[in-house]
Amino acid sequence: MFDTVPDMAARRAELTPHAAAFADRSSGRSWSFAEVNGAADAMAHGLQAAGLAPGDRLGILCHNCAEFFVALFACQKTGIILCPLNWRQTAAELAETLDQIAPSALLHDQAQAPLAAALAARLDCPLFDLGRDLERWTGNGGPAMAEAIPAQRPWYLLFTSGTTGRPKAVIQTARMAWANMVNIGSAVSLTRASRTVNFLPLFHTSGINLYTLPVFLLGGHSVILPKFDAAALLALFRDGEIDQFFGVPTIYREFSLSSEIDRVDWSRIRCGCGGAALPEPLIRAFAERGARVLNGCGMTETGPTVFLMDEAMAQTKIGSVGQAQILTRARLDGVPDGTPGTGEIQLNGPNITPGYYGDAAATAELFTSDGWLKSGDVGRRDADGYMFIVDRIKDMYISGGENVYPAEVERVLHGHPDILEAAVVGIPDSRWGETGAAFVIARPGRQPDPEALRRWCREGLAGYKVPAQVHLVADLPRTPAGKVRKPALKALMPCPSS
Repeated sequence: MFDTVPDMAARRAELTPHAAAFADRSSGRSWSFAEVNGAADAMAHGLQAAGLAPGDRLGILCHNCAEFFVALFACQKTGIILCPLNWRQTAAELAETLDQIAPSALLHDQAQAPLAAALAARLDCPLFDLGRDLERWTGNGGPAMAEAIPAQRPWYLLFTSGTTGRPKAVIQTARMAWANMVNIGSAVSLTRASRTVNFLPLFHTSGINLYTLPVFLLGGHSVILPKFDAAALLALFRDGEIDQFFGVPTIYREFSLSSEIDRVDWSRIRCGCGGAALPEPLIRAFAERGARVLNGCGMTETGPTVFLMDEAMAQTKIGSVGQAQILTRARLDGVPDGTPGTGEIQLNGPNITPGYYGDAAATAELFTSDGWLKSGDVGRRDADGYMFIVDRIKDMYISGGENVYPAEVERVLHGHPDILEAAVVGIPDSRWGETGAAFVIARPGRQPDPEALRRWCREGLAGYKVPAQVHLVADLPRTPAGKVRKPALKALMPCPSS
């Protein structure tokens, strides 16, 4: 696509220096694009003066804040690789991550100072404060650092959610960011006038790229909340401060349970959803309030935007994630292009990661022999070219010789009026080899009967797909992105499977 790209913060500051880039609700500070770029230049000089060089890894532990993006742009300017770390984990839990990336220094906010200090002691590396040290570096000044940025140079690393095993460090590049801006920007009509909110964790691709970084590149405005707060978000919507929003299904579930939901004019907000499928009852509940929630699908390895449903078909093709967006090609393994069918989704385009940092074997396994990324998702394409995600290949189980995709069973359970959310996994069975176990969260005030839920499933599913066990749970184990950690579900079972 291209070999170099402009310094993102510097170029944006040239175009709209005095426009507001961020309104940080934690500090109460508003940042112009010129202020973001100036601070990024100062941090870049400060990090270099501290001995960090291109290719060195810089760990960062912080809640959502404007200073995170200052650090992100400082690293782009210098070639230092930013490594957002999961502040929800303990030092012991982060040990495996740190061993993979061996950071040369750590950045932190005040809330994460104790965790950062423990990690720095373990690593024997310098520790920098996002507030005090940035202020000191800014006071020292230094020349602008704008230059052409190698488009495929590693910019930052994001760790996969680890739902199926050991997390991997996914390389993110400037080219991926520009491609994601085009993919998501054209799909949801992001412009310089767009106003979004940043609240998803910044150690996850959605926290950076849906939609904060694309909106920044286009000259739009982001309100930054330190982390998810349903009441604060609904207040922003109610007051008309936000017109573009992306959330994962658990966020929409929280909104649906709030007494404030009907104080929002949802018709004014473009709503996107990803990370998992939004259940049909929630899609319809928001549609009744004037919101068309557009389901999409992507991966950390794809920057992330690949598929997104369009508004025209959102209510006609419920369950679809739409079509691949303009800079990404998608194919189904074993299915001729342009024809309906089912197969593994494979992807190609400038938004695709070069691979996993420091893991050549996993990188090689990620791609087909002709260079397409293997998503690990089974997809179904209809006659109009719209994609439906059948399930993760690794989530499928075999019962009595028949393939069962848990997502199909989950969709049936989501249709029950007493069920708020459901997750299904395969478990060993002495007769059938494997069978299903369903874990369901009841709607407030409801107490569904497990056997009644199994009868409900029998009305919409073949017998071998009906879960043998149904367990009522208060919540489901999740990744920071809100995805259900299916391997952890089996630990919730009250007794071993027969």
